[in-house]
Amino acid sequence: MSWFTKFTPEQLNDRPTNHMGAFLGIKFTEVADDALTATMPVDERTHQPAGILHGGASVVLAETLGSVASYMCIDPQKYEAVGLEVNANHIRPVKSGLVTGICKPLHIGTKTHVWEIKIYDDRGKMNCIGRLTVAIINKV
Repeated sequence: MSWFTKFTPEQLNDRPTNHMGAFLGIKFTEVADDALTATMPVDERTHQPAGILHGGASVVLAETLGSVASYMCIDPQKYEAVGLEVNANHIRPVKSGLVTGICKPLHIGTKTHVWEIKIYDDRGKMNCIGRLTVAIINKV
């Protein structure tokens, strides 16, 4: 994998806080050559009424990871990366702790990127798997 711009986790976390990812406490933890990793707390911000991780919060983590990964693959002076489709399968409930999302590319093309995002609980058990398709459009 060749990032167009390879940011550090510190650089990715040092951005404005007026967005969904910051509200949910998403923190980037690793930028590898072939993956991007972030964590999200499982707490009152991310629970559904039954006291377990809300599936929508998992989707926010997945879309945040894939969107940022796509941004790192493009020339931001020429292009924008916008979500086109996201899906997720929720495999097991999580009540507390942190979940960790690991985002890897399935396809990096000139017009679309497809990312696989696996989300694990504190015990290392997968609780969600998602796929995000990102459209690469000309900057307006």
